[in-house]
Amino acid sequence: MVVSSKSNLSSESISWYQDQNLQATLIFITSLVVILGIWELGARLGFFAELMPTASATLVALWGWISNPFYDYGPNDKGIGWQLLVSLRRVILGFTISSLIAIPLGVYIGLSKVLSKAIDPYIQLLKPVSPLAWLPLGLGLLKNSEATALFVIAITSLWPTLINTKFGVSNVDPNYLDVARSLGASRWRIVWKVVLPSAAPNIIAGLRISIGIAWLVIVAAEMLIGGTGIGYFVWNEWNNLSITSIITAIVVVGMVGIVLDRFFAFWQDLVSFGRKV
Repeated sequence: MVVSSKSNLSSESISWYQDQNLQATLIFITSLVVILGIWELGARLGFFAELMPTASATLVALWGWISNPFYDYGPNDKGIGWQLLVSLRRVILGFTISSLIAIPLGVYIGLSKVLSKAIDPYIQLLKPVSPLAWLPLGLGLLKNSEATALFVIAITSLWPTLINTKFGVSNVDPNYLDVARSLGASRWRIVWKVVLPSAAPNIIAGLRISIGIAWLVIVAAEMLIGGTGIGYFVWNEWNNLSITSIITAIVVVGMVGIVLDRFFAFWQDLVSFGRKV
């Protein structure tokens, strides 16, 4: 019995060391401590630019912003929580507009090989255009900064969803379609009951990429259109030479991006049913 207990203890120790999640967590914490340590020493010893704050000062500023995110002392002095809410509203609206266009259009194009080949040059032409290139065009056509922000978000986040939807629809197993036709299903019923469920993992994967692009674009858009929002907050803090606030905003933007990505990753896993996308 003593030998058996020692054997179990040994196996538990081995499994503890082989736990990949634990290993990853330890590596992350260790690397974070090292980065913060180098940052603190570099700032204190003058290795960085004079504007660069210490890690400790930045952490204090970060805690100050997130512990009281919804204060309001006027149009140019609002908590980071209000800025985030404004940016999220713009992102969700722009992303919704792009999704309502991209998904139906992607389904329609994906059902026709000829149409897919005809539309592909437009996709390849417009997909790599920088968000900043759309801003002056949006301002010139719409003459409204809020509408321009939504336009830029929608036009830049459109392509991943459109491409993934088209790909998912065009690669539905032909056997599924043949069975549905043999049972007398209408074209609309085939699309609704066969095509969309089969293409759902690809569609959600496209939406996941698109929301990341939308959140990425909003910072640049708000820097140029002004008003409120996390992008305007970063620009305003730069004008005040508050580097700690800028770094805080970067961290907060990254954390919100992680939450948005995890949200769509959950739905992607839910509709995949164990399939690899």
